[in-house]
Amino acid sequence: MSEAGRPPDDTPAEDLKDLYDNAPCGYLSLSPDGRVVKLNRTLCDWIGREEDEILGRTVHEILSFGGKIAFETHLAPLLRLQGFVHEIALDLVDARGNKIPVIANAAERRGEGERHLFTRLTVFKAVDRRTFERSLIEARIKAETQARAEHEAIELRDQFIAVLGHDLRNPLAALEAGTRLVKRCEGLGEREHLILREMEGSIARANRLIDDVMDFARGRLGGGLAVQKTADAPLQQALEQVAAESRAIAPRRAFDVSLALERAVDCDADRIGQLASNLMGNAISHGAPDQPVRLEARTTNDEFILSVANGGDPIPAAARARLFEPFYRADFREGQKGLGLGLFIASEIARLHGGTLDVASDERETRFTLTMPRRDPDAGDAAADPA
Repeated sequence: MSEAGRPPDDTPAEDLKDLYDNAPCGYLSLSPDGRVVKLNRTLCDWIGREEDEILGRTVHEILSFGGKIAFETHLAPLLRLQGFVHEIALDLVDARGNKIPVIANAAERRGEGERHLFTRLTVFKAVDRRTFERSLIEARIKAETQARAEHEAIELRDQFIAVLGHDLRNPLAALEAGTRLVKRCEGLGEREHLILREMEGSIARANRLIDDVMDFARGRLGGGLAVQKTADAPLQQALEQVAAESRAIAPRRAFDVSLALERAVDCDADRIGQLASNLMGNAISHGAPDQPVRLEARTTNDEFILSVANGGDPIPAAARARLFEPFYRADFREGQKGLGLGLFIASEIARLHGGTLDVASDERETRFTLTMPRRDPDAGDAAADPA
């Protein structure tokens, strides 16, 4: 360059007519009544028509039906109001009737006294862009439809669970009453007592399953699990009852129970008992039958810690990652299968007490551990523990 900002002397001058005719976009000029007064070669090539076929005709002749509507209802009114329009989506129509998606910018050329002389349009092909936009719209509609269908399915399932749980209680209550009456009969042998114990265990397990589905349904259809914390809750009694029920359900299993509750715990004792019962039931179902189920509970200055452990094969890492999801059943072991709600509800009870429920599993044992504050932080200053 001979001087800064100036091209060399041998650089050819730009041909403005060629720039207009062969620009990488379409140029179009319209009279105030919408007739084409000038257009470039690029636009003619796009629509496959000669310039003299278009000049003097209305712009509507090269627009699709939708393009005509967009031009009259959107582009033209905005032009009259503000004198320019940016990025209006239109469809041109070529000589064969095929649509050509374009994006148009328009501005009015005005003379003295703001008299409208003509309208200039710059048109850019937008085949890929319009295809992408339409695919996004279709994907959104599909996603919204799928979300509605899933929501309706979940709502129907939850309503079914609530009704099922409620209607199953009556026949189970009748069975429970019947077994109590039969146990009072004289002359029952060891085999009959064994059958009755098995029936009682099955009824107790069915009742726990119903409790789980009802809690889950209340949590989904209502405001969540109901937890009523009490200062100095009778936690020892609740856990001893869980241990006794577990022994009755599985009389052939060995149980090691260690309860060292030296300090009071603010909690919902029934819910903590439910958590322990779910963990015990899980250990009975999936643990090695020749190894004991261990229930341990203790208090520290600040925490209440409860754990349930059993021997047997370790839980695979992939299954551990999903154990606390609702309706997930770890089918890696043979044995009784539940609804996949027990561990989910146990984790919810832990959460509602401000605690956590964790699992550790190896070749030696599988252990679920609840750790939670001993005193409810929302209850204000706690009373001093009894000496």
